[in-house]
Amino acid sequence: MEPINLSIIDAARTLGIGRSKLYDLINAGHLETVKLGTRTLVRVASIKAFSDSLAKRAA
Repeated sequence: MEPINLSIIDAARTLGIGRSKLYDLINAGHLETVKLGTRTLVRVASIKAFSDSLAKRAA
């Protein structure tokens, strides 16, 4: 089973960016997050959608 959510560190690593840039994307509304207790997790679906939107802009 593939993960549904990723930690901040794993999401940044997946996108190949730093944590600060990831938080910028979250605050800009480009990535969807969920809270689980004190942890902030990034939805994998929003990472894929964001990556797809970048690919479409580059084409």
